[in-house]
Amino acid sequence: MRPSLLLPAFALTSFALAGLMAGCQPAAQPEATLILHGGHIITPETPEATALAVAGDRILAVGPDTPILALQGPKTQVLDLDGATVVPGFNDSHCHLYGLGQALAQIDLVGTASPEDVAARVATAHAERPGDGWLQGRGWDQNDWPVQEYPTRALLDVVVGTRPVLIRRIDGHAALASSQALALAGITADTPDPDGGQILRDKAGRPTGLLIDNAVDLVLAIIPQPDADEVARRVRLAIDHCHRYGITGVHEAGVSWERVGYYQSLAQAGKLDLRIYAMLDDVPATLDAAFAQGPIFTPDDIFTARAVKIYADGALGSRGARLLADYTDQPGHRGLLVTDPAHLREVSRRARDKGFQVGAHAIGDAANRLLLNIFSELNKEDGSVRDPRWRIEHSQILHPEDIPRFAREGVIAAMQPVHCTSDMDWAEQRLGAQRLAGGYAWKSLLDSGARLCFGTDFPIEKVDPLDGLYAARTRMHPDGTPPGGWQPQEKLDGATALRLYTAGSAYAAFMEDRLGVIRPGYYADLTVLSGNPVTCPPAQLLDMAVRHTIVAGRVVYSAE
Repeated sequence: MRPSLLLPAFALTSFALAGLMAGCQPAAQPEATLILHGGHIITPETPEATALAVAGDRILAVGPDTPILALQGPKTQVLDLDGATVVPGFNDSHCHLYGLGQALAQIDLVGTASPEDVAARVATAHAERPGDGWLQGRGWDQNDWPVQEYPTRALLDVVVGTRPVLIRRIDGHAALASSQALALAGITADTPDPDGGQILRDKAGRPTGLLIDNAVDLVLAIIPQPDADEVARRVRLAIDHCHRYGITGVHEAGVSWERVGYYQSLAQAGKLDLRIYAMLDDVPATLDAAFAQGPIFTPDDIFTARAVKIYADGALGSRGARLLADYTDQPGHRGLLVTDPAHLREVSRRARDKGFQVGAHAIGDAANRLLLNIFSELNKEDGSVRDPRWRIEHSQILHPEDIPRFAREGVIAAMQPVHCTSDMDWAEQRLGAQRLAGGYAWKSLLDSGARLCFGTDFPIEKVDPLDGLYAARTRMHPDGTPPGGWQPQEKLDGATALRLYTAGSAYAAFMEDRLGVIRPGYYADLTVLSGNPVTCPPAQLLDMAVRHTIVAGRVVYSAE
């Protein structure tokens, strides 16, 4: 990055005007391709800025309206902000883009209030898509039901008969299969639990249909894969959905080698209009191919594949998160390690040595400690990469003694504020009051010197980053409960919450010198909002609207 590109934008425009007044010929400014004016620009160098100019995919200048509008040429696109606020584009640091496309193409079970509600939605899909092909859905959560118990296959069988159905829990770490789905997968009373997974059984030992973590893979393995046209449709659905919520970039957790090729083809054709930072699946074929080739970067950074996603444990809601002590509501059970620690260590070492970052899923305090131990060991090895930027995805439940270790070991905590507000009503049931001190501890991690980045983990949670900003600032439900917020000592201010969704994500992807801040020379990934998400009362975030989404200098979404 040339030093001149880091000058404050107002200094650039002022310098040009001063040259004209002195009778000198200033250096020619590039013609702006896009100008935004008449609003409020959230930028570190020019807090009173009302306008900005873009040239190609980079920010050209930021400042008052008059000098910025002077950069207009005959082909410049000009948007009057009409008082709106421009922030760096929301960059979701942990999500499942293709999973969102799948969810949008399948049965939506988010918000179902009871098992009967789930059955009704499945029955509707069965009627609308007649035949004997697979039905899939996602989004149910038994913790939201009057009786917080797992459903059984009978719930599905009564509405679909012998049709195979698989509906995944909202966190993706559990699923309910119909009797026909179990039969096609060969799951019977004699089927042993797979490593890192569990087949729930009734008193007679028969599978209930509820599968946890790696047991879900037994059914997923037999579901026919979508063809190329359907893959493309799902990706397009997901990207368009992101644009509507002001998302300009994502860190996609768990990407196959085939999907890498597809994203590359979109990027090369100029058709990828969402900045994607890919974390590769921990699958032998994918990792072998990736490690042989090395990290993938497009010249414009619209697509990058330089990270690997590994899993230590499951999820808290399905009691798969690995804990140091028993679950409070299930004595004798401490959750699951879904991957052998030796494998986690070896993949992390191989990835580091081949130039790849590691993003490791850990929710429970035992799983987080395991990964911190592994990363600490690798940091001590001779020839260790100077800045591997290890990541722990979720970092959800931590033993207080482990919080300072993130900064000490150079581990980024990739966290999702909405997980806190989704889990807080029942987290104490799982953990007891004492363990909550290390739960969803964003402020404690920041105060310890750790690096954080924020995301949503969609489609497990809703896509909207504004919901995440609200959760980070309040730790309350949209209705304002609990009063004062849950574990309120962990609340963040508006500027910090926004920074973790933007600059924090850029740092986590090694792009902090060109992304995540509104500054000349940085990528023009921008979100235009109807209000100021930093200074507004938190409740106003829930009604704030996205007016425009801009990726690499191109307006990809405008509200009607």
